[in-house]
Amino acid sequence: MSASYPRLFSPLTIRGHEIRNRILSTGHQTYLAQAGLPGEDFIAYHAARARGGVGLIVTEAARFHSSSMTQSPDLVIVSDDAIGHYARLASAVHEHGARIIGQLSHAGRVSRRMQNGMRGVVFAPSSVPENRFHTVPREMPTEMVTEIVAALAEGARRYIEAGYDGVELMASHGLLFAQFLNPASNLRKDCYGGSLENRMRALRESLIAARSAIGAGPMIGLRISADELDEGGLDQATVLEVCRDLSAEGLVDYINTTVGTMAALGASVHVVPPMEIAPAYVAEHSRRIRAVVTVPVFVAGRINQPQIAEEVLAAGQADMCAMTRALITDPDMPNKAHSGRSDDIRACIGCNQACIGHFHAGQSISCIQNPVTGREVRLAEIPQSSQKRKILIAGAGPAGMKAAITAAQMGHKVILAEAGPQAGGQALLAQLLPERAEFGGLVTNLLAELAGHDVDLRLNTRISAELVARIAPDALIVATGSKPVETPVEGRDSGNVIEACDLLAGRARPGARVVVADWRCDWIGIGIAVLLQRAGHHVRLAVNGIAAGQNLQQYVRDHWAGRLHEAGIEVIPYARLFGIDSDSAYFIHGASGQPIIMEGVDSLILCSGRAPDAALEQELGGCGLPFITIGDCTIARSAEEAIYDGLVEVRGFLEALDQKG
Repeated sequence: MSASYPRLFSPLTIRGHEIRNRILSTGHQTYLAQAGLPGEDFIAYHAARARGGVGLIVTEAARFHSSSMTQSPDLVIVSDDAIGHYARLASAVHEHGARIIGQLSHAGRVSRRMQNGMRGVVFAPSSVPENRFHTVPREMPTEMVTEIVAALAEGARRYIEAGYDGVELMASHGLLFAQFLNPASNLRKDCYGGSLENRMRALRESLIAARSAIGAGPMIGLRISADELDEGGLDQATVLEVCRDLSAEGLVDYINTTVGTMAALGASVHVVPPMEIAPAYVAEHSRRIRAVVTVPVFVAGRINQPQIAEEVLAAGQADMCAMTRALITDPDMPNKAHSGRSDDIRACIGCNQACIGHFHAGQSISCIQNPVTGREVRLAEIPQSSQKRKILIAGAGPAGMKAAITAAQMGHKVILAEAGPQAGGQALLAQLLPERAEFGGLVTNLLAELAGHDVDLRLNTRISAELVARIAPDALIVATGSKPVETPVEGRDSGNVIEACDLLAGRARPGARVVVADWRCDWIGIGIAVLLQRAGHHVRLAVNGIAAGQNLQQYVRDHWAGRLHEAGIEVIPYARLFGIDSDSAYFIHGASGQPIIMEGVDSLILCSGRAPDAALEQELGGCGLPFITIGDCTIARSAEEAIYDGLVEVRGFLEALDQKG
């Protein structure tokens, strides 16, 4: 037991299975499956978290019936041939002392069921449209519901034969079993519709069938949204009744709570709540469920630090805390917290960029702060260089800081020079946007990692050819970042045109009536618009794309679309900037080519693209030193690519130097 977190590191026993602590990794899509099965990458990913000290791992939703299959790289558990693959995963997790439970899920109407670029047949309890994928499903025949119950039981059996400690059924986030429970999505006239007892029948029969298939020993859990937080969604009162009844009947061994639904644009943000949403905000919902059941209750929802989890447990709001993204960012978080090294934890900042963001882009999971996540097989071990070199790094933004950490880990003497008074680069500005302060945690985490290595950090030190000659490094890493692109604006001299970075840095003051010209379609335009609106300005957001936040992860994009609407900020899509005069801003509609004229404009804020700052690269081009450019000074992207470069590109660069001798 940890002195700092006595409840978090107390064991929990469920159906005879002792779980070493109260830290849970919930089922989450990794897209690491190979041919629908856990392969080398998938096993390494979960083994890293087990080795890092997590108590319980619930592996992601496996498809157990043909009607839920898509072309996505999801887990599948429809054949006994899969048992050996799952057994290797279970063994790898158990080897490091963690427990493992397998999820069983069916999306029902919350799917396009894409196959070969075409929509497939989507089955659900009733032909009720859903509001995210715009699917009108086909009602399942009664015989098909019976078939799904039987298939789920077979999937459960396969998990247990593979050595899993239990199974978890998903009735959360508006998925199939939640659709059966919800009278707005279940309009059936047979024994599976009508009264709550009938609407519970598919879930109840599945739980009974699963228990019959797996025997008395393994755990059976239920994941459920305590409230779907959407008009027409499953409500809190119904969920409380369902949980109370299933607990009283002994059909579930624990209840794993969340909120929200995937079937609605606004409520889907709760599937993976970003930094704008308060930590542990679901805990009050789980407390209500805990008050009416006799089994342990788990809770998820922005619990990214051990002290937050400890507070939830101390308040009696839950028996176990899901810290999934905290473990994605730092798989060793439990061990660090338990051993009194909480300051060494790389804290999740809730950006959603490389976890759920990768998933929605069809890519395998990672983390902007931890490129090793999802790439454990090839990146987990840092090689030691054959000889110690003096490495000079120009620029202490995210790329430069990560490069310094990587080079130090490989055994080199590192000098990290930053032209400004503070390390952090553009992340220092990003954290100034509304509700984005947590983004600054990225800098805090990198500085903490730097402090653990022998890195000579020199602030207010601009690298030049002369300084390079004086320091005489063996190699140079250029991480000088980027600068705003020179945006051509007709009549620029006649209007008040301000770069977003100058506004955030306090170098410019806008007038009362503002148009934000958002070329980037990301955080910046939205953040600037909200920032100025809250300061009392009249704001219009002109987006050079189809929507504000077009390039953001979709849950975050939709969340902020709602916030812009609530704030009364007019959003003008397809608006490509042309010019400005003393009173008006002029845009071209990106699709029609017709003019868009906005009158009554005092200031135009440019959220433009950025170009590599190549000045130092050009100055040092003939110095004869081995050097590499990383991050934005190679090409401007995001913090994810910058930190990835700082690990992967720098590692490759230094390994190549070793090979040259």
